[in-house]
Parts: sequence; structure tokens; C-alpha cells
Amino acid sequence: MATILKTRAPARQKRAAPATETAAELRAKLPLGQILDGDCIEAMRSIPSASIDMVFADPPYNLQLGGDLDRPDGSRVDAVDDDWDKFSSFAVYDQFTREWLAQARRILKPTGSLWVIGSYHNIFRVGTAMQDAGFWILNDVVWRKSNPMPNFKGTRFTNAHETLIWASMGEKSKYTFNYRAMKTLNDELQMRSDWVLPICGGQERLKKGGTKVHPTQKPEALLYRVMLATTNPGDVVLDPFFGTGTTGAVAKRLGREWIGCEREGNYREAAVERIESALPLDESALKVMQSKRSAPRVAFGALVEAGYVPAGATLTDKKRRYTATVRADGSLVAGKESGSIHGLGASLQGAPSCNGWTFWHMESEKGLEPIDSARQLYLLATED
Repeated sequence: MATILKTRAPARQKRAAPATETAAELRAKLPLGQILDGDCIEAMRSIPSASIDMVFADPPYNLQLGGDLDRPDGSRVDAVDDDWDKFSSFAVYDQFTREWLAQARRILKPTGSLWVIGSYHNIFRVGTAMQDAGFWILNDVVWRKSNPMPNFKGTRFTNAHETLIWASMGEKSKYTFNYRAMKTLNDELQMRSDWVLPICGGQERLKKGGTKVHPTQKPEALLYRVMLATTNPGDVVLDPFFGTGTTGAVAKRLGREWIGCEREGNYREAAVERIESALPLDESALKVMQSKRSAPRVAFGALVEAGYVPAGATLTDKKRRYTATVRADGSLVAGKESGSIHGLGASLQGAPSCNGWTFWHMESEKGLEPIDSARQLYLLATED
């Protein structure tokens, strides 16, 4: 359950945990699953040192907007004009950036990593501050928006991307990178540093009274990829600019722990409601997505042809939330949706990917078993 916690930072920054303190004792001090109410810098000061696995930061972009923006039809563009995005000068913004980065560096474990997302307005200044603070940049990732907002004035190129910077604690620092999971997610091709994903919209976009709750809500697919790539189940992710809780919702789905910092009350309330409704993915699917070894290559259709999983059989997930029927060509159908064992499993869960071999189960004499068991029998029968 997501909760909101009011915090008062100590007058002096906490020292690093004593060497005798165990990882379990340190973890027990963390406000897991809670949104810290107030300024992010003060809130992070309440977090023990070297206790967080990943920080994902979506700081104010300092857009420096100079007035309202209208569409050609005269309607007003719903741009970012909130007070939290306004800074009196670049110097003030830079100081703010250095202060929250210092806290992020203090609370990250030596093996932790930092992600920051921004636009051309701020990302270069933030990147410099990250390097000055001692972070080692591993990648800059371009999130290319498949459906960007057009440039209504026609005076510039359409701003069709944002930039993410991924950094470790230092040049020689160890960090998590689930290369195998990323390659699997990308249809067995190495994942590149340019990601084509749509902006947040449809049912995912939180609205109240017909108005967007947050002007820059990030799509869950973006956080899903970040978290799947650079954390493991059980890791603790902290978001100092929590907003409406995208990080928390995705962390819950992927079996990660989360902590948020957010000073705006309406965002906190929306985040709590959103995270409470988020459903975690099937446990077996999580394990496979983290696996560094690829499963034997065999088409599901081969099992249907050989009768190991006969056409017309009913498949279900381990918790019996979804059912599907096997068709003669090896595809599955569930209601009006159809697809491969992987594609349909992902679609039904609302997830970017799914390993159908362990997600789908079939009744047998032993009870409910994953269809991967049938694959193993098939492989044994076809070995020379």
C-alpha cells in the first residue's frame, strides 16, 4: 500500500551507517512504499547513506516559457506553467541541481546507478553537474516520441525527443545491467540507446475534471525499460520528483521496492490511488525476464503439431487470471484478442513483454504446469 509520510529533515546531514550495521538493518530504516511529503532535498536527507539501488530523477526542466502558447485554431496549449518549474536564473537552477545530486550520491549504494531525464532546456546543465559530482556517465539514451506534440508556431523543429542520462557511481564502480533481458525485450537484438515510445496518453494519462493531473507524466513503458534494465527484483528505487507515481506503479509491477519524494499534494493523492490499483506481474515471468540464459530455441507451433500442446487446449496463467485457447497454427485467442504465446501474454497484462513459456500453464495429471514443461518433453524426445 502506498502511503504519504511527512518528514522533518535533521539539522545536520546523517553520517554513513556504521560498518557493523547489516544490510537488513539498514533496509529496515527505509520508508519503503511511502511518499515523503515536502522538498526533495530535505526529504532525501532523512534517507540513510548507501541504502538505495537506483535513483530515477525527472527534475523540473526550467522551461523558461515566455507567455501563453496558442494553436493555429486559437485554442490554448496546455503547457507547463506550474511554479515548481520556475527558477529566477540559471545560477539558481544549477545550485538546486547540485544540492539534490549531492543527496542522491550520498544515499546510493556503491553499486547503485542514477537516471536523469530532461529536455534541451536543462539536460546539458544537469549532465555537467552529474560529472562534477563524481558520477560516471554510462549512456545517454534518446527517448524518441512516436507521437510528439507539433510545433504550432512553425518557427523550430518539432521537439520529438527527450534525453535520459544513465550513470554509475564512478568510472570503476560496479552496476546492474540486465543485458540478456534487454536483448530478449528487443526481439533478440542488442538494445540500442534510441528508444521509440509514445508519450503518455489514453487511459494511462491521469485526468481530473477533464484536465491532466500532471503536465509531464511519463509513460510507464519508459520506466519499465529503465527498471528492467538496471535493477533486480527486491531492489530499492527512489524518485525525488515523484509526481503522480509512475516510478512507484512500475516498481510494484516489477517486484521492486520504491520511495518517492513529492511536495505537491494533488500529485501525492493521485500517486497513492494509482499505485494501489497497480497489479504486479506474474512471479515466474519476472524470473525469466531477469534470466541471463536463453531458453532452447523451439517454436510453440512445433509442440502443437506434435500434440504436446494440442490445438483447442485451454491455457491459463498460474493465478488463473487469464485464459486462452490454442489454435491450429500455434497462436492463442482470448476473447477478441489473439497472438503468440508471448504477445498475447504481454497484451493481457498490459506489459511491454512476456515470456509465454512460463506465463502460460496447462492442466496435466500433476496439476497446473507451465507449457515449458511440454517443451522440455519435446526436446528430450527429439534429441539424438
